Amino acid sequence: MTDRSGSQIDHLNIAVPNLTRARAFYDPLLASLNIHPVLEVPATATDNAMTGYGWTEIKPFFWLIDNGTVGTNMHLAFTTETREQVHAFYATATNLGAQLLHPPATHPEYHEHYYGAFILDPYDINVEAVCHHATNEI
Repeated sequence: MTDRSGSQIDHLNIAVPNLTRARAFYDPLLASLNIHPVLEVPATATDNAMTGYGWTEIKPFFWLIDNGTVGTNMHLAFTTETREQVHAFYATATNLGAQLLHPPATHPEYHEHYYGAFILDPYDINVEAVCHHATNEI
């Protein structure tokens, strides 16, 4: 039997050229699967507006990101059980020469315990490791 207590895919982001138009399509489509918008992140000077979808208000797992252009921008996040794993992910990415986006830190704009690190892979895909626990206690 395979041990599945480690990392898993946490969420996926898709960049869209027009968030309003994309929501007009995805809101009813995903509602048919009982998946609804659960978090709105407004645009800032450094980040685009985002809508996160999920089954509950606790954690979105599918995001639409308003990037204003058509492109293949993607974001893939892996769940970790500990914050040390987030640091190990970032250190490994550093050693591999990845482009570093955001070092391990808390991101309260998502939720109070959201602790993640972001890098770009060799193909410019934004990859993240994230821990959702306040501490290393599960």
